[in-house]
Formats: sequence, C-alpha cells, structure tokens
Amino acid sequence: MANLVNLESVTHGFGTRILLDSISTGIGAGEVIGVVGRNGDGKTTLLRILTGELEPDQGRVTISGSTSIGVLTQEHVGHPDESVRDVILNGEPDHVWAADAQRRGLVESLLAGIDLDRLIGTLSGGERRRVGLVEVLLERHDLVVLDEPTNHLDVEAIAFLADHLAARNRAGLAMLVVSHDRWFLDAVCTRIWEVHDGVIDAYDGGYAAYVLARVERQRQAATNEARRQNLARKELAWLRRGAPARTSKPKFRIDAAETLISDVPPPRDMIALQQFAMTRLGKDVFDVTNVTYTIGGRTLLSSLTWSIGPGDRIGLVGVNGAGKTSLLELLSGLREPDAGKIKRGQTLRLGYLSQAVGELDDSDRVLQSVNRLKEQTKLATGREASAGNLLEEFGFTGDKLVARIGDLSGGERRRLQFLRLLLSEPNVLILDEPTNDLDIDTLTVIEDYLDTWPGTLIVVSHDRYFLERVTDVSYALLGDGSCVLLPGGVEEYLARRRAMHAAGSATATVGDRPVSDAASERQRKKDLSRLESQLSKVDKIIRKLHEQMTSAASDYEHLAKLTADLRTAEARRDELEEAWLVAADE
Repeated sequence: MANLVNLESVTHGFGTRILLDSISTGIGAGEVIGVVGRNGDGKTTLLRILTGELEPDQGRVTISGSTSIGVLTQEHVGHPDESVRDVILNGEPDHVWAADAQRRGLVESLLAGIDLDRLIGTLSGGERRRVGLVEVLLERHDLVVLDEPTNHLDVEAIAFLADHLAARNRAGLAMLVVSHDRWFLDAVCTRIWEVHDGVIDAYDGGYAAYVLARVERQRQAATNEARRQNLARKELAWLRRGAPARTSKPKFRIDAAETLISDVPPPRDMIALQQFAMTRLGKDVFDVTNVTYTIGGRTLLSSLTWSIGPGDRIGLVGVNGAGKTSLLELLSGLREPDAGKIKRGQTLRLGYLSQAVGELDDSDRVLQSVNRLKEQTKLATGREASAGNLLEEFGFTGDKLVARIGDLSGGERRRLQFLRLLLSEPNVLILDEPTNDLDIDTLTVIEDYLDTWPGTLIVVSHDRYFLERVTDVSYALLGDGSCVLLPGGVEEYLARRRAMHAAGSATATVGDRPVSDAASERQRKKDLSRLESQLSKVDKIIRKLHEQMTSAASDYEHLAKLTADLRTAEARRDELEEAWLVAADE
C-alpha cells in the first residue's frame, strides 16, 4: 500500500521543549488514523507538519505528487461577506446540489437549522466549524485531516458523521483524526497514534483495541506510571462490561481482555453509593412539578414533572437548542420557570460546571486559587486529598502551578474549573458539556473520580462514550417540550430521531414548486451575483498560484503540482465565464 504522506526523521519544538523527536511514519491510502495524547503534547503540530502548513525544524515531509489533502482546522472558515452556499457548494442552487443524495444528506445532517444564504460573518463560532467540516467533506480528496471534527455536533450528528466517514473510507478515502471523543474514534479508526514525550506509539484497531494494547505495553514494561495504568485498566473493564463492549471489531481480543480484568471490580458499587448518597442528601433532591419554560417564543419544557433522587446518575441528550442548558439552569436556580414548581432538598449542596469558564479570575495564579478555596479536603469517598495532590492528578505540575490563569489553554482552564468544583465538596453535581477541550487522559481522571461519587449526578454531553461511562440512565429532550426516559440509552434516542426524520420526509420534498416570473427574475439576478463572486475567488486563486510558481521555480516536483492546480483553476474560470454569459443573455 503506497503512502500518501511520509515523515522522515522529523523533529520540531517550541522554545526549549521538543514536541516531536526524530519521527518517521506515514499515512497509507485507505487508512483511518486517530491521534490521541494530552493537550500540548504536539497533536495539532503533527497535523500541521503532515499537511505542509508548518515546516519542521529537522527532517523531511514527502507528499505524493497527485495527493489531494483536505484540512479541517480549529480556525474560522470563509470570508465574512461570503454566504454558506458559496463556501460549501460554490453557489449552486438547491435543485442542483440536492439531486445528489450523499451531498444532500451531509448538508441536511450537519448544517441543520443554518440557512445556506446566510453570510459567514453572521454565524457563531460553532456554526462556522460545522460549515468548515461540510466544506472539507464535500470535496473529493484522497486524504482528509480533521482536528476535533465532533466539536459543536450533537449525539445524532456525530453518529451520522461516523457512518458517513465509514462509507467514504470503504470507497478509499484516507483520514487522520484528532479527537477526544472515544466513541467516535472507536467507530471510525483502523489505527491509533498516541503522541507523547516527543514520540508516536502506533496501535492497530480502534480506541478499544488501543486501550488493551496500551495496558499490555505498560504491564510488560513495568513502568512507574501506576496511576495512569490503573485508570487504563479500569477503563478497559468498562469497555468489556459496559455498553461500548458490544463492538464487532475483531481486533479487540476478548480472551486477553478477560485475563487483564479478572481482578478489576466493576467501576461502581451502585448499592453502596446510593446508600451513602441518601445519608448525605436525604430522600429528596429535585422534585419538578408541571414546569413550563419558554424562551424566544419557543416552548422548551411543557408541563414537565420529574423526580430526581439521591444517587441518581442521569445523562441528558438532545439536539442543539432543545433546552438542555436551560433545564440545568432551572434545576440550579439560575433561571425561574414560567409555570410550575421546582422543589430542592434542604441538604442540597450543588456544584454546577457550566460551559463557560468566566468565573475564573485571569489575574490569579493556579496554586493560589486552589489554596484559597481549601488547603485540604475530604473527597466524597472519604479519602483525604491535599490541594497539591489534586493539582498533580489533574496535570498541574512545575511551572503550571504558578502560571496565571489567563495564560492557561482552554483545556487547562476546564481542568482547573472541575478541580475547584471538587474542592467545594458538593453532594449534587450538574455538568454541562464537561468534556469540552479536555484530552483523553484528563477525561479518565475525571471518570475515576465520578465512579466513586456518592451524590446525584446530572450530565449534559455530546460525548457518547463519557455519557455512557459515568451515568446509569439517559433522558432526552426531543424539542417538543417533553423530557423522556430512554431505557435503551443513546441508541434508542438515535432510533427515535431517525423515525422523526422519516416521518418528516414523507410530508416534505425538495423543490418542484411552481415559480412565478418575478421569482424567476430574482433567481437569475441571484445566479449572476453568485457567479461573479465565484469568478472573483477563482481569479484570486490563479494569481496566488502564479506567485507560488515563481517562488518554486527550482522545486520541480512542487512546480508540477502547482501547474496541475493552475490548469484546474483556469478550467473552472472558463466554465464560470461561460455560465455567466448564458445567465446574462437570459
């Protein structure tokens, strides 16, 4: 199998820190490689080097001359004055692009609720990310490089994306994916690269196989990373005993896994936890009676009645905008219902992890901010834990202890936010998208704490793996004001959503409506404007290619690729000019 991209003895660092040290590897046609590692260990740097965006300090990167690479970065996409339609569909009208079932499914599933004629400048950051994802997937590339593709997607959209990528991979598409979504990695990847300490360790199979292989390596090497190993073993036990174990991946070797986890207890002793929770919380936590809540003319909750007891571990799912955060804020007392009543237990001591990290003081130092809360605390399990020990377990060591909070990355701020929440010793935890910006190792630390959490836990998350890992029952907001129990978990929710889409498609079809003469005239003017915009874009691309060809006059391989790109751009310009002339004549 020919490699599309090769790295030979690549070394790269920032300041005095070496992120990649003499790395030699490659990506073959049809491979789907998931990249994991702690925040700051070099995952994004590796992607930038592989795609040619960043020159390594040493070594060589070779990209096959005919290879087309599509890249989804965490940067904003498109020009603010362009429309979504221009960016992802080159301005094509609905009756053209929607005739292709694959393109239609991709746009309707990942850009649901976004008007294609909206300007990029009016979109939120999350909406721009989704537009960028669709743009990359609609192009015909040999290799796509995706940096956190599941960010800003709900559970349903993530499941669709996994199925879409699996189908594209069967057709020969190669992929390199950085993600902290472990369910997604297990669903789409054929190999895992773990980036750490300047090296890349490669593992065959998806995330489940990676966990097993990593534990085996750690046992054979008898490393001193006892804490990390125990967390990996515990996660492996979950993979075999919990919902994610129902995988058809042949590389997950059942016999070896059974041997490894023979002495590992279940993640949680639910009876003991519930008994402990009742002593701390009493019989009542939240009693929601006939609650109705409306915002912006939309009814998010309609006559909701719900009783949440001590020790309940609840996962909450729903499409974006269904009201999940609003429900959490109603339970927390940050909002008041329009009608109905929410009764809270008298001994309730609530910890609420919001999606924002604004409550942290940017001018404060990490260790000072934690010590100010409490020098020593007793966790819910009864274990004494000093602030220093907790900081170390959450990845704050060395210079990070005295770093300004304002200088921390998004993932580090999220870790500190959760740590401070633990130190407040709540008996009810409400977590709104707790996995945002966190790497997988940090997630396993958090899951370890939540395994022995004896209070009431309510989690909103699009991270399916995390949700199934730490909760015992799932509910869904379906967007019609109801909150329903899901005995079958996330799979049942996805089945319900598929049924809703099927019912909707039976009563609605694309296009085929009579159009008035005035509407036709408006469409023709719109087409002219669109074509002019596309011509301007192509002219810019051609000018840029000429400049690059001048700079690459001595690099014949690169020059040949630029020449091919130029021919393609010029052919596209000819097509657009002809289409413009036809539209102008009409």
